Amino acid sequence: MRTWPVRAVAPESPAAGGRARPRTLTDWRPEEPGFWERTGSRVARRNLLVSVFTEHIGFSVWSMWSVLVLFLGPEYGIDPAGKFTLTAVPTVVGGVLRLPYTYAVARFGGRAWTVLSSLLLLVPTLLMAAVLRPGVSFTTLLLVASVAGVGGGNFASSMANINAFYPGRLKGRALGVNAGVGNIGVPAVQLAGLLVLATAGAGHPALLPLAYVPLVVLATLAALRWMDDLPAVRDTRPALREIIGDGHTWGISLLYIGTFGSFIGFSFAFGLVLQTQFHDQFDTPVKVASLTFAGPLLGSLARPYGGALADRLGGARVTLAVFAAMAASSALVLAAARAHWVTVFFAGFIALFVLSGLGNGSTYRMIPAVHDTRADRATTLIGFAGAVGALGGVLVNVAFRQSFLSTGNGEWAYAGFLVFYGVCAAVTYGVYGRRRLA
Repeated sequence: MRTWPVRAVAPESPAAGGRARPRTLTDWRPEEPGFWERTGSRVARRNLLVSVFTEHIGFSVWSMWSVLVLFLGPEYGIDPAGKFTLTAVPTVVGGVLRLPYTYAVARFGGRAWTVLSSLLLLVPTLLMAAVLRPGVSFTTLLLVASVAGVGGGNFASSMANINAFYPGRLKGRALGVNAGVGNIGVPAVQLAGLLVLATAGAGHPALLPLAYVPLVVLATLAALRWMDDLPAVRDTRPALREIIGDGHTWGISLLYIGTFGSFIGFSFAFGLVLQTQFHDQFDTPVKVASLTFAGPLLGSLARPYGGALADRLGGARVTLAVFAAMAASSALVLAAARAHWVTVFFAGFIALFVLSGLGNGSTYRMIPAVHDTRADRATTLIGFAGAVGALGGVLVNVAFRQSFLSTGNGEWAYAGFLVFYGVCAAVTYGVYGRRRLA
């Protein structure tokens, strides 16, 4: 049985009002039933609650450009291809940052790194508020959009941290809740953008990032006050060298491109897709924003159920069913786009969002099962797969950009998604389903 080693720490002293300061835990044994019932579940739940809030704000900042591009009217001089680029840039940066953010938990501790990474979210929010004016150069917007990528890194550190707090039998549910509620940051910022558009109008985009400044401060203070550091968390860099040569690393990462890459890519691009594919019916930003939040919201809510289903039925079985259904939904979207059936098109995309959310939870549950005897490998793969999966969101935006540039519609992109989900289903069945590895 794996236990966390004990190390001495300085005794806690009361803070103002008689409350104890947050602390480094001196003993952590989540796999031991007695310890978990007495102490572990309560402490893990407290850290999970704060984690989902801070991750939620990180996702909102990361995905804010999915809304801000709707504010960029003709006076900004940016065509649809340029707007797809603006939504792709923070996805790239967020994906790249996920790996070092995973290391940071081992290097600095979960609580300390959550405080710092939350505070960093002030940089993109204040920059966005400062530069969003007609006449700003496209290069400036690209640079500011790239800084928003720091919000995407928060996911990896949050997941790696929470994974260490929970026993194996509950990891699927805990990781699903952590990621699912965090993912709701995407529809939350889109709803906030709709509120700004409906009240102040498209001429005031700076109001959206400014509204998140106090929330970033609140998230930072919550992590400082209520989170804990685990003792002697192992440096995951040696485990990274080990998993790079493991075929399961690339298999799981491919599947996560198909699930999370789809979720985040569609979340960033869906508003632009509706606006460009059906420009005759979505001719104002308010009309677009009033619908686009629904997909990310339902996909986020579905993620914990994906983890829970995987706990009960097996990650590979659930993931296989998800990819088969995503291929069918892509075929529906393609047919609806060709026939110009906007209601069917919207329903097909909603199905893709929900299925990607379920697949996010089930794919992540496969990681502890693949590395059930090596917690450090599992934690490292969580960060690695999260980074690669986020880069899948870039591929989604690039596919849309090239399809609309080449043909004026997204049909090539929809057909490409159908083929890719079929490949993912085959990999899931061939590598994980038949061999019962996850």
